[in-house]
Amino acid sequence: MSEHAVHPVPQWWAENALIGADEYAVKYRASIADPDDFWRGEAQRVTWMKRFNSVKNTSFDAEDFRIRWFEDGTLNLAANCLDRHLPAKANDTAILWEPDDPARPGRTLTYGELHEQVCQFANALRADGVKKGDRVTIYLPMVPEAAVAMLACARIGAVHSIVFAGFSPDALAGRISDCESDIVLTADEGLRGGKAVPLKANVDAALEKVGVRRVVMLRHTGKDVPIVEGRDVDWADYAAGQPAECEPEEMNAEDPLFILYTSGSTGKPKGVLHTTGGYAVWVSMTHEYTFDYRAGEVYWCAADIGWVTGHSYVVYGPLMNGAITLMFEGVPNYPDFSRFWQVVDKYDVATFYAAPTALRALMREGDEWVKKTSRKSLRLLGSVGEPINPEAWDWYYNVVGDARCPIVDTWWQTETGGHMITPLPGAHALKPGSASFPMFGVQPALVDPADGHILDGANEGALVILDSWPGQMRTVYGDHNRFIQTYFSQYPGKYFTGDGCRRDADGYYWITGRIDDVINVSGHRMGTAEVESALVDHDAVAEAAVVGMPHDIKGQGIYAYVTTMEDVEPTEALRKELVQWVRKEIGPIATPDVIQFAPALPKTRSGKIMRRILRKIAENDTGNLGDTSTLADPSVVEDLLANRPHVAG
Repeated sequence: MSEHAVHPVPQWWAENALIGADEYAVKYRASIADPDDFWRGEAQRVTWMKRFNSVKNTSFDAEDFRIRWFEDGTLNLAANCLDRHLPAKANDTAILWEPDDPARPGRTLTYGELHEQVCQFANALRADGVKKGDRVTIYLPMVPEAAVAMLACARIGAVHSIVFAGFSPDALAGRISDCESDIVLTADEGLRGGKAVPLKANVDAALEKVGVRRVVMLRHTGKDVPIVEGRDVDWADYAAGQPAECEPEEMNAEDPLFILYTSGSTGKPKGVLHTTGGYAVWVSMTHEYTFDYRAGEVYWCAADIGWVTGHSYVVYGPLMNGAITLMFEGVPNYPDFSRFWQVVDKYDVATFYAAPTALRALMREGDEWVKKTSRKSLRLLGSVGEPINPEAWDWYYNVVGDARCPIVDTWWQTETGGHMITPLPGAHALKPGSASFPMFGVQPALVDPADGHILDGANEGALVILDSWPGQMRTVYGDHNRFIQTYFSQYPGKYFTGDGCRRDADGYYWITGRIDDVINVSGHRMGTAEVESALVDHDAVAEAAVVGMPHDIKGQGIYAYVTTMEDVEPTEALRKELVQWVRKEIGPIATPDVIQFAPALPKTRSGKIMRRILRKIAENDTGNLGDTSTLADPSVVEDLLANRPHVAG
């Protein structure tokens, strides 16, 4: 692969960061050597109603499986996000909201105002019969009321289940049914990129398949929508007249906080269940240390609350730490490709945290969209959701950050609650594309996928975690056996991440992609991310996705989908050039057997490439593409099917 420079820790960061290189080494060693002592200290960041005595009571042993943290302590997470900051921060900004349309006014909620709105809505839920342990489905756009709804649930001990506001009625119905929710919080419409999203209509369609007793609807766009008498109520009317104080429910540390559904490789989506105490400690700590958060800074995580990143790093982590968190309703390319950077300038954003998919899309459009903005307020950049290829990393660092902002390339999962492997900006030299080093308390290991034995030193294998951490999911809602089978059966006694990983001679971890995205070509295992990165390294390529395909001789061949830069014509000459390019970058073993040019790749609304569909097309198994309801643009699939090259069997 092409060489990319290693970026040492800048002097300012080395001298001023919350965690420097020496402190990282000391704290990490302590977190592994004496986890009880380490986490007893970190748990002081939580205001406990009843102090815990037990810190860590965990075992991944199948005969004695348990994950319990701070299990005899009690707390309320909403109170930790709001009440404890009052009255000192009553007039300080909690949430900045930037609407989809920059011509519309934004909103600012102080900690005092947010507390009042949360209490009123929590009282309304209680008055409506919602009690501790009940599941509440939230299907809202990126508006401050989404955070209000989450915190109101947490305040009364209800378990929220947020469904991304781009999901179809079928996907919504399945999630309502699975968690046995009888109340849905929604809006008349959402707005994304100037287009209305029919949220209430989707709810009505979903509720033809599954029943609930209550729908609370926020009037966001003002569209006239049908109301079902006796079931549907207006958000403002629902909360009107409720007291501005609400006694927070005392929650055991192991009481459920939320369920969040994540796609399973097979079957129905998994309801990932997170509990209260360990999650609170984990997201507060990781938000502070990874982002080196300082009071008064504007922090922007550009994720939707429908994803775990929005839960942990738009709402709970920042608000626990008394931060100013920016919520963005819009998309990166509306009204133009400068939008992210215009928002950075408008609010003097210090930390910006986004997905590589969005960054690659913006990189494709050229540097001028970035350079017409100042971005001088930026201090730190972050990446989340998938491995960032070194080419996009370099662009992010040099063009967006003007070669002065470290990038925290965070690896974690819905299941982990928060950051697991990430550089800390004051502690670690940065290698473009590497997730770098484990967070405190995290014990990663590489195992041989064939026999599960642990691999030492510089090596490549399946990524597992050897011991529990406070933010770990506790179960799959309603299906504990699926939890055990999915995460603990492949390599007994270890949490299996599902990801492949390489560790270099310096101890840096490099995520190589999902294990099922590993291709076995003539007996050689090859991570698809490596081939994709080589393709994207070519000046003509904006994005690439690589999957395996059946091959009579090699077992598996390499099938590459390539989206070219805006001004590049996809030609047969370019196809041949790309084949030679990959051979040169990686070696002949990585030679793509098929390159299919595609104007776009099938992606979920969160920006993740739907590789399952790409694999089916590559295998010519197009009769059953499965559920495509979560795709942002289903027409992309039709184009791929229509233009699939003829491949000899």
